[in-house]
Amino acid sequence: MRAVVQRVSTAQVEVDQQTTGAIAEGLLVLLGVHRADTEKDLTWMVEKIQHLRIFEDDQGLMNRSLTDIKGELLVVSQFTLYGDCRKGRRPSWNEAAPPELARSLYDQFIDCCRLRGIPVQAGVFQAMMQVSLTNSGPVTILLDSHKTF
Repeated sequence: MRAVVQRVSTAQVEVDQQTTGAIAEGLLVLLGVHRADTEKDLTWMVEKIQHLRIFEDDQGLMNRSLTDIKGELLVVSQFTLYGDCRKGRRPSWNEAAPPELARSLYDQFIDCCRLRGIPVQAGVFQAMMQVSLTNSGPVTILLDSHKTF
């Protein structure tokens, strides 16, 4: 499982000019599912994102987590995070999970975050979405449950 995590002061996602999710201070998570991902990857990713210390404390140091600041999540499915561009000019999507597995783990990710008390908004799986955000910092972190980077 891969995620691009952006610290935001606001973010929203629209489908067909209708807002499907919007948050104030928190994290925008672009989430990609690998074809070999399991609940172990899901648990690792939720835990990492919930406790990632990338929010500033009173001294201006990144010592606070999403939980510490009582922030929100906006989760957007993003299979293109598994685009392999090493050969040719057209990305290969061979490592991305098939839609059935990706949808299941994406939905479980959202449910798991909510069960932990995190306020979650989301995009629409497999929809053409327009995502807008104000990146705070800017702070952008790349995560991979397979630890390839």
